[in-house]
Amino acid sequence: MKPTPLPLNKVLPGSSRLVLGCMSLGGPWDAQDIGEADIAQAHAALEAARSIGITVFDHADIYKRGRAERCFGALLRRQPSLRDGLILQSKCGIRFADDAGPGRYDLSAEYIIASVQGSLERLGTDHLDLLLLHRPDPLMEPEEIAQAFRHLLERGQVRCFGVSNMQASQMRWLQQALDQALVANQLEMSLGKLDWLAQDSSFNDGQSASALPWAGTLQHCQAEGVQLQAWSPLAQGRFSGAAAPDDARGQATSALVRELAARYQAPTESIVLAWLLRHPAGIQPVIGSSQPERILACGAATQLQLSREDWYRLYVSARGQALP
Repeated sequence: MKPTPLPLNKVLPGSSRLVLGCMSLGGPWDAQDIGEADIAQAHAALEAARSIGITVFDHADIYKRGRAERCFGALLRRQPSLRDGLILQSKCGIRFADDAGPGRYDLSAEYIIASVQGSLERLGTDHLDLLLLHRPDPLMEPEEIAQAFRHLLERGQVRCFGVSNMQASQMRWLQQALDQALVANQLEMSLGKLDWLAQDSSFNDGQSASALPWAGTLQHCQAEGVQLQAWSPLAQGRFSGAAAPDDARGQATSALVRELAARYQAPTESIVLAWLLRHPAGIQPVIGSSQPERILACGAATQLQLSREDWYRLYVSARGQALP
C-alpha cells in the first residue's frame, strides 16, 4: 500500500518557515578540533535563529568533517533543555576520498546506519527528527535503503526521512520501496540558481535545456506533500550585499533588491528570501550564515508578501532576459 503523505508541519509540529543551516559552524575546514570560540559562535548563531522563530537546524555528517555537529552538540550537552524546542535534521551519503577509494556517494544500508550513529553521537542526542539522503547514489538500491530506514525507525533513532538534490523520477523510484512517505527534498534554489523554476517559463529561449532534469520535481513534491527546502537561498549574498556581483545581470538584480528593500522597509536578505517564500510550493529556505546579524536580517522575510509584479521583476532580472 502506498504510504499516505503528510505535510512536514504535520509530521514535525512546530517546524519553522526558515531553517538555520549549520555547515559554517566548527571553524575552518582544515581545523583539527573545535574550541571555545567555535562553541561561542554556534551559541550566538543559535540564539539569533531562535529569536526570529527558527526551530529547524540543518546538519550533515560531512560538514567540517563532523566538527559542525560536534560544535552544536557541545551546546546541547551544556544546556540539555534546548533539545526539546529544536527540530534537528542531518544528511548522509557523501564520503570524502580515503584509503578505500575516491570521493564518492554511499547510500548502502551499512553506511546510512553508521552515519546516523555518528551524527547522534556528535550531536549528543538520541534521535534525529529528520534524515535526508544527501545526494543520489548511482549504485543505490531502494530496497536496501528501505531496510536501513526500518532499522533506524524501529530503534527510535530517526523520526522521518527525506532526500536532497533528487529529481522527481528518483524520488518515485525510491518511494516505491519505502514503508513511509518521504517528507522533504532539499534543492539549491535562489535568484542565482533558477533551473528548478525555468521548466515553468522557458520556451525556446535558450534556458530550457538546464530545466529539463528538474521537470516535474516541484509539482511532484507539491502533489505528494513533500516539503521543499532551499539550500543556498541567498546565493552566497550575491544580491543582498554580502558579495558584489561582477556581471551586468547580477548588478541589475542587486540594485532591484535594494530598491525593493527600501520600499518594503526590510533588509535586502529578507527580500531575497521573500521571493522564494512567495512561491506556492511552500519553500523552506535554509540560511547558511552563522553571523548573527545576517541571520537576524532574514527574519522579516516571513512577514513580507511580495506582489506578483515585484516577484516577476526579480525573476526576469535574475534570468537576464524577458519571458518568452
